[in-house]
Amino acid sequence: MSAEAADREAATSSRPCTPPQTCWFEFLLEESLLEKHLRKPCPDPAPVQLIVQFLEQASKPSINEQNQVQPPADNKRNRILKLLALKVAAHLKWDLDILEKSLSVPVLNMLLNELLCISKVPPGTKHVDMDLSTLPPTTTMAILLYNRWAIRTIVQSSFPIRQVKPGPPQLSVMNQMQQEKELTDNILKVLKEQANDSILVLEEALKLNKDLYVHTMRTLDLLAMEPGMVNGETESLTAGLIIKTEEMQCQVCYDLGAVYFQQGSTNSAVYENAREKFFKTKELISKIGSLSLHCSIDEKRLAGYCQACDVLAPSDNTSQQSTPYSQIHICMRSGNFQEVINIFLEDNLTLSLPVQFRQSVLRELYQKAQQGNEALDEICFKVSACNTVRDILEGRTISVQFNQLFLRPNKEKIDFLLEVCSKSINLEQASESLKENMAAFLKNLCLGLDDLQFVFMISSHELFITLLKDDEQKLLIEEMRKRSPRINLCTKPVTSFYDIPASASVNIGQLEHQLILSVDPWRIRQILIELHGMTSERQFWTVSSKWEIPGVYSSVILGIKDGLTRDLVYILMAKGLHCSIVKDFVHAKQLFAACLELVTEFSPKLRQVMLNEMLLLDIHTHEAGPGQSGERPPSDLISRVRGYLEMRLPDIPLRQVVAEECVAFLLNWRENEYLTLQVPAFLLQSNPYVKLGQLLAATCKELPGPKESTQTAKDLWEVVVQICSISSQHKRSNDGRISLIKQRESTLGIMYRSELLSFIKKLREPLVLTTILSLFVKLHNVRENFVNEITAEHISIWPSSIPNLQSVDFEAVAVTVKELVRYALTINSSNHSWLIIQADIYFATNQYSAALHYYLQAGAVCSDFFNKAVPPDVYTDQVIKRMIKCCSSLNCHTQVAILCQFLREVDYKTAFKSLQEQNSYDAMDSYYDYIWDVTILEYLTYLHHKRGETDKRQIVIKAIGQTELNMSNPEEVLQLAAQRRKKKFLQAMAKLYF
Repeated sequence: MSAEAADREAATSSRPCTPPQTCWFEFLLEESLLEKHLRKPCPDPAPVQLIVQFLEQASKPSINEQNQVQPPADNKRNRILKLLALKVAAHLKWDLDILEKSLSVPVLNMLLNELLCISKVPPGTKHVDMDLSTLPPTTTMAILLYNRWAIRTIVQSSFPIRQVKPGPPQLSVMNQMQQEKELTDNILKVLKEQANDSILVLEEALKLNKDLYVHTMRTLDLLAMEPGMVNGETESLTAGLIIKTEEMQCQVCYDLGAVYFQQGSTNSAVYENAREKFFKTKELISKIGSLSLHCSIDEKRLAGYCQACDVLAPSDNTSQQSTPYSQIHICMRSGNFQEVINIFLEDNLTLSLPVQFRQSVLRELYQKAQQGNEALDEICFKVSACNTVRDILEGRTISVQFNQLFLRPNKEKIDFLLEVCSKSINLEQASESLKENMAAFLKNLCLGLDDLQFVFMISSHELFITLLKDDEQKLLIEEMRKRSPRINLCTKPVTSFYDIPASASVNIGQLEHQLILSVDPWRIRQILIELHGMTSERQFWTVSSKWEIPGVYSSVILGIKDGLTRDLVYILMAKGLHCSIVKDFVHAKQLFAACLELVTEFSPKLRQVMLNEMLLLDIHTHEAGPGQSGERPPSDLISRVRGYLEMRLPDIPLRQVVAEECVAFLLNWRENEYLTLQVPAFLLQSNPYVKLGQLLAATCKELPGPKESTQTAKDLWEVVVQICSISSQHKRSNDGRISLIKQRESTLGIMYRSELLSFIKKLREPLVLTTILSLFVKLHNVRENFVNEITAEHISIWPSSIPNLQSVDFEAVAVTVKELVRYALTINSSNHSWLIIQADIYFATNQYSAALHYYLQAGAVCSDFFNKAVPPDVYTDQVIKRMIKCCSSLNCHTQVAILCQFLREVDYKTAFKSLQEQNSYDAMDSYYDYIWDVTILEYLTYLHHKRGETDKRQIVIKAIGQTELNMSNPEEVLQLAAQRRKKKFLQAMAKLYF
């Protein structure tokens, strides 16, 4: 016995019989107990887990003496681990269904490559170039297994995957998942590139007329022996587990059919190939039997494939063309949708078509209807009605789609629905459950309808009378009477709705319904006259809860004594306001004009109210129309706005929003002269929005002149500071101590902060927005340190301190700044100053990735996506330093070094320190082409030489050797080289963070 064997025997004798849980694979490896473990009824760990563990251990990188990572060593231990993985797969009979279900794509790829290697497949040789008929059977089978898996993986990757809900984020797990996803994507890319070769290999395999063999645990053991110990058994034609020719052809035909079917979505001619393979598979299954040990086909899935091929690639056989699937497919292509409805009606009796298929037909019709084919709306309803009745008969709930299509029922829809119900049930043969389902549907349909005409159409139908007993009909009528006291139904069977005279209560309900829907002033007036002629007890302005008017107007309108006039004024104004809100300005103007004409006759107060509302409507109409393209408003509209602000009529109810919109309108159209010089003094005292507008206009007039604070700017500053102030009061507690209670809304300002924010969000003029934004930024910076300061244009015009810091609600100021920047960017997303403010906000709150996004966007918008130089007043040293800080915090240290060159004086200290970091998340050496500073490049050469990183050092040397970086070049050449690298680097960064 050798010394090594003796040591192993001694170690074995002293070891426990049961392996420790943490090193079971070592135990199996050293003891050769794999077969014994796999023979257990429920082995733990399971076979597929063994494959994963064996391959993971065999593919672990090694560490050399210099602590450098090396590829996995090709030693005896790793070879045995790979062999053990192959033996486990052989124990599973190389069943791809089991292996694919339990192993990831990278692990299965590694396993099958090891099988190719041990099966003597020459490395680097394309499988399509090999003659399968001349290869040993086990080698041929290994090639077929690999190429079957390749096309199956391609097909599987085309299916949608339901995302697993992630648990708590763990960095190590997320990194591992990301690495596995990238590896899987790379393997899929290679498999798709080789897909045609794999298909040719499998097509060639179908020509083989001999049985094949696949490796077993015994043949793998023999292959692993020393060359001198092999007796030639593995080279024989009968070594391994026999796979009959028919079994192999059946499995290959099915896999080829699946890949051809998947390719048919882009090339419909390929469906013929898929059809041929699937029907060949069915023939072979009937020949070898469905219980074959080595051919596992999902026969339900195969039947589905065959059915789909019948439709997509029908053969000349007329019997196959007569299936409902092919008939519907032909009808859909030819546009014969009525025939589709007829087939669905017949199927409601036979219940043969799957519900999912019927729903897919409806989805296809919906898509066509949404593409602009309005004629299909009726077809969609009819198909949906057929599907709904089918659902009802089978006890399923009514779909949302049908409820949406049935929101506005009419006589034609009710007629068709009753026709579908009649044709979908054979009363003589139907079971009691089918009859009960249909009766419940008709009953609920009646309860869901408001129009009595439709209720009588259903309740007088023969099917309704047959299915619902007299007692049930009476109960239904009683329920409807309770639901609506105006409904007066006859309990006797009714043959026709049109034979029943409409009662007064029915007419009132119908007129009220028309009143709700109508936006024609003349029609509204006629309906109200009819209603008041029927009853004088009702107040018809209460018919709809959606009719709302401002509280300041309601007391005046509801004070009108005449009921008809009161209802008419209230409804016209409510409908006009609603139309204005939904931007239906044409109908709003008609309704307001009719209301103005009406109130002019008896109420000067309401006449002025309507004039004010029409002014607001005209402002909205201009802003939503010509104002969008920059067209100035007509002079008469500006005059009316001024007239409204200067109006001094007593006792006129005024809405605050009108004054707010008028001042914002003047600011948006740069009427600064009026606001600063011509506004009456009494307005500044009585209207806070005019006061605010006057200060904003005066401050904007002085820009961009002053570099220091002016009196106008100070006045505006004081007004805003007062609005953002908090009031506080002292309160004595039970123990006698005095505590301070803060109240967030101060009453000392000219308006509340929420009102100020609402007003600002009506402004569109860039200079006004920039001014108010810089004011809030300065107010925010008063309390912040220099590191978290936000920069903005014209920030120097504001005072730099506040006498009482405790009086300002800085939390509210910070929220306001964020809201204002977000709003400003909706007005102009290409304003670099606003983008820099947004970036600074993210920087101050440590959201470095978002900050970089906006810093880069600010540079991109003012440099034609970095094709021109970014202006130095945009990328100031402070902005560059903040970008450096962002990259450093994101562990993108190479980007830090490159950005250090952008400073007016290169920051070598920061650059060198960042390059020393080895844990960098950026592309590292791929960024070296963007470095133009020779000193940094020379330091990189030294650093890589010191670390022994020869490849990276060569990349740096190549970068230094570029002639345009030669220090002897003229300054213009050096500047051009730097600018070109800046452009490429910033464009690369933008693609990374946008």
